[in-house]
Amino acid sequence: MSSPIDLYLAIDCGGTKTAAVLCTSNETILARASGGGSNFSSLGLDAFLKRIGEVTSSALATALQSPVAIALPVDPTTLADATGANVPPYNLRAAWLGVAGVDSPSTASLLLPHVSALLSVPVERLTISNDTHLLVAPLRMLPDVRTAVAVVAGTGSIAASFREVSAEAPLEPIARVGGWGWLLGDEGSGFDIGRTAVRALLTQHDMDATGISISDGPLRQKLLKELGVSEVMDMLPVVYAPESNSSLPREARLSSLCPIVFEAAFEDGDPLAVHVVSDCATKLATQIASVLLPPSLQDVRTLFR
Repeated sequence: MSSPIDLYLAIDCGGTKTAAVLCTSNETILARASGGGSNFSSLGLDAFLKRIGEVTSSALATALQSPVAIALPVDPTTLADATGANVPPYNLRAAWLGVAGVDSPSTASLLLPHVSALLSVPVERLTISNDTHLLVAPLRMLPDVRTAVAVVAGTGSIAASFREVSAEAPLEPIARVGGWGWLLGDEGSGFDIGRTAVRALLTQHDMDATGISISDGPLRQKLLKELGVSEVMDMLPVVYAPESNSSLPREARLSSLCPIVFEAAFEDGDPLAVHVVSDCATKLATQIASVLLPPSLQDVRTLFR
């Protein structure tokens, strides 16, 4: 049997997409794989581990050119025997998961033993952090830069700043804004754009009821069509429908509207859609500006002005 291949794994676990990369010790990328969302706070432990296992298995199958699926957990040194196929054994030397919804050391500690067992990676060579920590890692590659800001504006949103204290120590967080999830925050995110657009149409409907004429623009037409209704107020039962009555969880029903809002704004030039995008972009810019300030000048009250 050939010598095991040393592999290194990084996984970006977002609200809508999970992206994995496998590389060798000389930084040669062997495989990429992606799957559905893996926000830990939204999925819970079992569904989170299932999604991580699916994406990692897909990346391993590509990297090892496996003719069969690689089900986890598996002893990587006896992979060929376990699958009954001519698959080279591998050694997953280390892994780093940047996970949306992991916001405290206690949550990361909860996940560590479970992910370690799933990936067959010792806990001491496994890092689980918020996804901003993973995204700011390239700071190490810039010798003249000591601080950086990581911003996530996907399904959810968060902004965080970091500094390099020493080459050996982990990057040190300076400040953070957001990352509270769709019920409590996510300003400037895809979810926020969908929510703001629906609220704009509801506000227009209320104004129309008072005698103020409201135009029927592309944003209104596109959102009603997407939600499968003909009247603005009929959007509410769709948005609030129980999970069992919809193919999408509640938060995804609004975040999935973001591309439609962009289309109405940037392709159709709908003034209402442009206003929605501008409003949400301003919220995100305010968050970024707050983590750029020196710690002594940061004031969370500016987020609500």
